[in-house]
Formats: sequence, structure tokens, C-alpha cells
Amino acid sequence: MDARPTVTKTLTEQTVGSRMSDPTELIPELATIGGALYKATGNRSVPRTTMGLIHLRAGQIVGNTYLTLMHSSLLRKAGESEERIAAVASWRDATLFTEAERLALELVEAVILPNPQGERVSDELYARVAKQYDPKALATLTVAIGQVNFFTALAVVGKPLAGRAPAEQWT
Repeated sequence: MDARPTVTKTLTEQTVGSRMSDPTELIPELATIGGALYKATGNRSVPRTTMGLIHLRAGQIVGNTYLTLMHSSLLRKAGESEERIAAVASWRDATLFTEAERLALELVEAVILPNPQGERVSDELYARVAKQYDPKALATLTVAIGQVNFFTALAVVGKPLAGRAPAEQWT
């Protein structure tokens, strides 16, 4: 007789695939939207590294392994140090980020996290960010935050497989 306790597996442990099929196969226009967002945020008014940092922080905030691993990997491939990648989660007391990067990280947190005391992006935060970034860069940064939020919904609902090649993420 087996004395081991019965272990109930979660739905995720029972399945080896994502929750949904590749959304770009279901809605082909998503590829066009994604490409347009990437092009809009790739205008070089905000460094790609800063974009990667805010995308990584957004993935961490929403607690999504797929997004966190993907953006960590992209930052690594772009030459970012392991120290900076690891410090994104605790950026407020890290000395590894420029003032512009710190403001971008503060802005992404303000947009994503609810603020029970009032509006998410205060006038004071906006003024500090606007002092650091010119109007085009500020608009680009704002669109980049919207871009990651757009894809966050797909990642959180669809649960693509983390750490896999793009063709293997959606099953």
C-alpha cells in the first residue's frame, strides 16, 4: 500500500501548453498592430535599453513569468549586465540606473499599479518626467508603456510558454 499523500496538480501542471492558441493565428491583425507599436516606439527618442527596462518592470509587476523571462533575455542580448537586470525589481534603492531610467521605471509603476490615494500619475511625477524627456520622448515612453500593457493581457490570459522559441510559445 502506497502511503504517499495524493497530490492534486494545478491546471497549469496538468497541461504542457499555453491556455490559448497563438493569438496572431486567430487574429492576424495583431501582427500588424504589434509591428506598428514596435515601429512607433523605435523612433530612438528613448534608448532601447530604457524601453527594455520598463517592459521588464511591467512583467514583474503583473507577476508574469513569460514577460519577465522574455524581457530579461532581450536585455541580456542587448548587452545589459546581470546586476542591472536583477536590480530592476528593486530599482528604487539601486544605484545602477540613470535618472532618466529611474523616472521611466517610476512612470511605468505609476501607470500599472493602482493608487488608492488618487491619480496614478501625479502632476509632480509628470513634471519630473517631462523635465527629463522632450515631448517626443515622453510621448514615445507613454506609448511604450501602453505597448507592454497591450501585450500583458495576452500573456496573462493566454499564458504562453516561458523560455521557449516564439514558434513554441503558443500551443
